[in-house]
Amino acid sequence: MEIAIVFLPLIGAIIAGFFGRFIGDKGSSILTSALLTISAVLSWIMFYEIIFGSGPRPVELFTWINVGDFAFNWALKMDQLTAVMLVVVTTVSAVVHWYSIGYMHHDPGIPRFFAYLSLFTFFMLMLVTSDNLVQLFFGWEGVGLASYLLIGFWYNRPSANAAAIKAFLVNRVGDFGFALGIFATFVLFETVQLDTIFAAVPGKADAQLVFLGYEFHAMTVICLLLFMGAMGKSAQLGLHTWLPDAMEGPTPVSALIHAATMVTAGVFMVCRLSPMFEFSETALMVVTVVGASTAFFAATVGLTQNDIKRVIAYSTCSQLGYMFFAAGVSAYGAAMFHLFTHAFFKALLFLGSGSVIHAMSDEQDMRKMGGIWKMVPYTYAFMWIGSLALAGIGIPGIFGFAGHYSKDIILEATWAANSGVGYYAFWLGLAGAFMTAFYSWRLLFMTFHGETRADEKVFAHVHESPWIMIGPLFVLAIGAVVAGAIGYYGFVGGGYAEFWGDSLKVLPTHTAPFEAVNVPLWVKLAPLVMAVGGIWLAYRMYIQKPGMAERWRAFHEELYQFSLNKWYFDELFDRIFVRPAFWFGRLFWKKGDGAIIDGFGPDGIAAVSRRVASRMSWLQSGYVYHYAFAMLIGVVALITWYMAVGTAG
Repeated sequence: MEIAIVFLPLIGAIIAGFFGRFIGDKGSSILTSALLTISAVLSWIMFYEIIFGSGPRPVELFTWINVGDFAFNWALKMDQLTAVMLVVVTTVSAVVHWYSIGYMHHDPGIPRFFAYLSLFTFFMLMLVTSDNLVQLFFGWEGVGLASYLLIGFWYNRPSANAAAIKAFLVNRVGDFGFALGIFATFVLFETVQLDTIFAAVPGKADAQLVFLGYEFHAMTVICLLLFMGAMGKSAQLGLHTWLPDAMEGPTPVSALIHAATMVTAGVFMVCRLSPMFEFSETALMVVTVVGASTAFFAATVGLTQNDIKRVIAYSTCSQLGYMFFAAGVSAYGAAMFHLFTHAFFKALLFLGSGSVIHAMSDEQDMRKMGGIWKMVPYTYAFMWIGSLALAGIGIPGIFGFAGHYSKDIILEATWAANSGVGYYAFWLGLAGAFMTAFYSWRLLFMTFHGETRADEKVFAHVHESPWIMIGPLFVLAIGAVVAGAIGYYGFVGGGYAEFWGDSLKVLPTHTAPFEAVNVPLWVKLAPLVMAVGGIWLAYRMYIQKPGMAERWRAFHEELYQFSLNKWYFDELFDRIFVRPAFWFGRLFWKKGDGAIIDGFGPDGIAAVSRRVASRMSWLQSGYVYHYAFAMLIGVVALITWYMAVGTAG
């Protein structure tokens, strides 16, 4: 069963990719979707068996590398953490596959699209089932490759090609640090096997690494390098710029990559390596600060974006920040809980936005929408459910949407950490909760309410999506409503120890995950108050007083432009990295290649040789009398020389 879960998507990718022209568009889409559905069902069975039944079990496939001390098997690590990721990845991927049958039905590259989707899922499954760091890196790079193919799927669009290249390059920066982290881990532990590393960590807690004559705390160096990889994959501040541009891919790609799979790989990796991160306070502090800063930054940018998919993309970036700063205060269960619930409601929002785009004849600008809620009632209802879950609406102690449970416990854990970075994360996370609610309802009001701003022809053709697209949204909506209430006890509540077992490690000195239930009442109520405040402000600005937003923009034009232009990160990186790279490229091209290599090569010595050879070739006329004349001249020259030399002697 374990092997089937992982390799069924690969089989679907191979068949659709290599034989799609024979089985056709319908055959490719249905086959890959069916195989993903089987994988998802088996994943839920596996989840039940591991959590409530037989417990963790490794599955060894074969020996992969055996070179001296560098030896390990290709194996599947099936424990509680893996089980959670399996149900998230396969469920969302299966839903996206079925949804894509309707969304992509008009596209000429359907077999290729479904092959890429299934290939991406396979690599993500390889990542979450990794038994060692090299296998983890294989899946890590595989999802990077597949995301490049999916983001640039419409390769005839220059913007899609640019976005795919940007995602690939930015992730290479993070992956460079990730690879160095794996090298450093092997140097310290002499193995890449995860269980062996985890068992040896306490004995290496104070170990030092020597580099360029300086000593550094080994665990801190390793964890920071590994976290650098997580920053790239999970679009954290500084390496986040690829995520919004990735919206150039088809909407189902956004739902798959940016809701439940690739962008959560960094969070999963930090939680998987919790036995290592627990022994580096510095690394945990960095994770907390970066996560909190990202959550706040992305929320501020989401306030002013006008592309419906970009608003949700920045929301993803912000929510990933919450997951990271939860892990930074050792609340790994809370981080995984939010990862779990977020997968459902964020995929729901992305696919819901795809339904809106489908209804609006591929229009994505919210400024050209409005007044369509009666025409797309199912899509409208699903977007409300996703937004309520994202904003964390619920009554503490009674019931709430999925995000209410997972986001609140994160904020409570940061307060319970009772540290400077914990309070930093709490207050920025609280501000982020307010902004999240505001931009979510700004999206709802601009898209569905008020007078329509759409073109008459577009508005006349607004229609609800077909059932092949609406049906999958029901599955995600169920998760967005009940996943938090059902999962709370096991993920972060009284059943924490039994649920997670040994898959997560928290030192006794890190009490935040367990003290979160004892925070003051105002801390528990604050996220709900902020969310309701954000919703009220959005209602006030876009429904009660529609011109209020424009007046605020005119009054705070500089702040508006700062947010609209994403804090000018793209411009900053262009000034620091892109332009100097182009300058050096032109320098080496003109001065190096052109002036030096070509100057001394093809245009220098080689050109002289070519000209001399050309002149000499004139002597090779092919006429016998020319050769005889040349020989006669040679004989005369020799006799003359001989006579001259003889006379001189």
